[in-house]
Amino acid sequence: MNQVVDAFAWLADPVNWSGSGGIGVRILEHLWYTLLAVVLAAVIAVPAGLFIGHTGKGRGIAIGLTGALRALPSLGLLTFLAVIMGLGINLAIVPSTIVLAILAIPPLLAASYSGVEAVDGDVVDGARATGLTEWQIVFRAEVPLAGPLLIGGLRSAMLQVIATATLSAYLGLGGLGRFIFDGQAIRDYTQMLGGAIVVIALALAIDGIILLAKKLLLPPGVAIALGTASTVENGNKNADTAAPGNTDDRPDEGAALTAAPSAD
Repeated sequence: MNQVVDAFAWLADPVNWSGSGGIGVRILEHLWYTLLAVVLAAVIAVPAGLFIGHTGKGRGIAIGLTGALRALPSLGLLTFLAVIMGLGINLAIVPSTIVLAILAIPPLLAASYSGVEAVDGDVVDGARATGLTEWQIVFRAEVPLAGPLLIGGLRSAMLQVIATATLSAYLGLGGLGRFIFDGQAIRDYTQMLGGAIVVIALALAIDGIILLAKKLLLPPGVAIALGTASTVENGNKNADTAAPGNTDDRPDEGAALTAAPSAD
């Protein structure tokens, strides 16, 4: 418990926020590594996911690929790339970005193709009937309706990369991982714990921003369409579970005749 108190005291010390190695600068570096990797991953994964979701081709390959990428050990891959590339400390950003981008590809790819696949086929047929080309159908109909799932994939990718970007310090780069690796070298556990707390706080803050953006940027028409689809689906489920036979509110005629007194 004392270490936690010491860590928050370390965070509250203005000295640790100033200078080129201060907490503020390290946060900006950490965000830069994260954004660089996620943008690179999105350029690769999102178009591929949209193509798979729209055409239905390559889905099995995509599932296998995402599973394989998730199984790769980040630290081992980072060391391997840094050694075989021989880029040195000055260009360590290259293997670091590659590893982080590989980590971000699976959630972005899965969200892209599953989001497009989830769009109602009647919507796609209607868009095609109006004369839209296939890619116009993708960007004008499927992508807006798949927006919530796409943002969910972005959210997952950002959180994973933020947590793993601390490994960039392993190659001498900056970011919040510097506090962890430097603190370990000198056995400064207060600094290590303080750096870990900042990483957690940064991940939670980014998560909240993405959720807020999802709520604010979701077009009203898409929200209505998704809400209508949910309502129809729930209505169908309720209809399926209703008791068979007489479904109106009128009393059973046979029972009424039986209960009624006979007229003399």
